[in-house]
Order: sequence, then C-alpha cells, then structure tokens
Amino acid sequence: MTKIAIPSRDGQVDEHFGHCGYFTVLTIGPDKAVVAEETFSPPAECGCKSNLVNDLLAMGVTALVAGNMGQGAVNKLRQSGMTVVRGASGPVHEAAAAYLAGTLKDRDELCMAHGHNCLDD
Repeated sequence: MTKIAIPSRDGQVDEHFGHCGYFTVLTIGPDKAVVAEETFSPPAECGCKSNLVNDLLAMGVTALVAGNMGQGAVNKLRQSGMTVVRGASGPVHEAAAAYLAGTLKDRDELCMAHGHNCLDD
C-alpha cells in the first residue's frame, strides 16, 4: 500500500508546507482507492528544520503532495526516498487523485516567503 501525506487546512491543500494546519495522510490500496485517512499536527518548527521527515517515514509515507515548499524541505524529503510533488491545490482528495492518475506533475517552484533560509539544510 502507498501512503501519501498532504499539507492541509480545512480539507484543502495548504500552500505553506512548513506551517500547514495539519497533514492529511491517505493510505491507498492496490486499486488506487483511499482505504484509510488520518491527520496529524506538524511540528512548530519550519518544515526543513524539524523532525517531520522522520515522523512521516515512521508512518510509512512514501509520497508528499504539496502546494509549495522551500528547497531544504524538498531535499530532506527526497534524500529520505520520498517522492515530492509540488503544485497541488484545491481539495485534498482531488490532489491525491491527480497524483495517483499521473496528471499532477512537480512544478519545481520554491517557497521563498517568510524569510526562512532553508536552501542549504
């Protein structure tokens, strides 16, 4: 089974990976249907400076579908073996469906907001 984590807020993809309201973790069965859903609160620190990658790996997450994030977070997630796709928006389940269908492609955009310097982390 595949597990996808999506930074979320009110059932929508949250544009702020490191400061999202919560993460939605979807467990996907062999037929690409959601078989389980859970949420968890992110750590208070910036995504690239937190223990978030280890938390996601411990949950069995293999892919992260997001709106946007800094390069440090992207690097850490990819170095852990996780697939990272940026450019998602809208309802969480629609973003997951687009990823699973192969229609959501990484936009390779970096978040430079909030003055965080996570580029080298």
